[in-house]
Amino acid sequence: MPLRDTISWTAMITAFSQNGDIDRARQCFDMTPERNVITWNSMLSTYIQHGFSEEGMKLYVLMRSKAVKPDWVTFATSIRACVDLATIKLGTQVVSHVTKFGLSSDVSVANSIVTMYSRCRQIKEARKVFDSIHVKNLISWNAMMATFAQNGLGNKAIETYEDMLRTECKPDHISYVAVLSGCSHMGLVVEGKHYFDSMTQVFGISPTNEHFACMVDLLGRAGLLDQAKNLIDGMPFKPNATVWGALLGACRIHHDSILAKTAAKKLMELNVEDSGGYVLLANIYAESGELENVADMRKLMKVKGIRKSPGCSWIEVDNRLHVFTVDETSHPQINEVYVKLEEMMKKIEDTGRYVSIVSCAHRSQKYHSEKLAFAFGLLSLPPWMPIQVTKNLHVCNDCHLVIKLLSMVASRELIMRDGFRFHHFKDGFCSCRDYW
Repeated sequence: MPLRDTISWTAMITAFSQNGDIDRARQCFDMTPERNVITWNSMLSTYIQHGFSEEGMKLYVLMRSKAVKPDWVTFATSIRACVDLATIKLGTQVVSHVTKFGLSSDVSVANSIVTMYSRCRQIKEARKVFDSIHVKNLISWNAMMATFAQNGLGNKAIETYEDMLRTECKPDHISYVAVLSGCSHMGLVVEGKHYFDSMTQVFGISPTNEHFACMVDLLGRAGLLDQAKNLIDGMPFKPNATVWGALLGACRIHHDSILAKTAAKKLMELNVEDSGGYVLLANIYAESGELENVADMRKLMKVKGIRKSPGCSWIEVDNRLHVFTVDETSHPQINEVYVKLEEMMKKIEDTGRYVSIVSCAHRSQKYHSEKLAFAFGLLSLPPWMPIQVTKNLHVCNDCHLVIKLLSMVASRELIMRDGFRFHHFKDGFCSCRDYW
């Protein structure tokens, strides 16, 4: 009974996946005597849902080599892996397969493609796919609004939101996250307050921690730290780490170490083992010249056994992902990378616009992973091609300044997606307007 066997094996893969046992799920997959598209999709989804996007793409390639006919689930899942990896070349290949199998008109697949292009900063391509969707659903509209918001095009996000309302498609909480994020990235305080109020008053949507975090970020960006703190104090439920993190980030930008201490304390209470609050507060102290407080924070982290999450950055060259960590030594071209970075740092220093930031005075911070990845990009990619790097953590002040100036001295368009947003560097300026 091959069909029954296949169903049973697939059910076992799903069960192991739900329990987080990826290895056992793969063992079941490998032991399945006859795999159908559902079996492949089950294993593919297992990898993607648990953050193993690279393994997921390897499985997709294997599936294609076995001549298994994919369906819309296959493509929607595979495209999500490309989103996670921010790899445009692999994503483009998957999109070509979508066209080949006649699934371009499937709204779920199209929505995934919009998101994939967004994460790879291919905004025109995302818009093109969005416009091709004949019957757009709420997910379609949300994906396009998020594309504009994440790429610093707040006005476009608002325009898309208004276009959606004219189709009588009603927004949900995700729609408002996109709109409020767009307002935040553009510094549209009045508009942001209007949309925040309309959530409840017009559509009866109760704001979540995510919406409050967007508003705190918006007010903080405008330097309205007191209003941001008052908003938090007036929340009808307990603020989570995202909300306090937004306030702490605003304190860093505006050098308010007093309020930062309050925000960091709340953040640490919520995430006892998370290093983010400790590191950010230490950086704020360092940038304010409060070196004793920096030392105290590091001692506190040591006493509590808290370690900073290791930063890594990756760049795609010739269909291969090159991963760099702090003080990287394993990459085969690492010596050339360090030489190139030193060469570019000399040019940056010669501009007179670079002042080394205290918190980045140590060697390990001098050679942060994103600097190494961009140096590798300069070595490996043609001069006309933009260099795109993805980083798993928040970019630090020093690296942000270095990459800004690098875009000027190297005359290159540099794009970085860090753990929070896109940064588009060109001619010595960044799309985030130095607020991130």
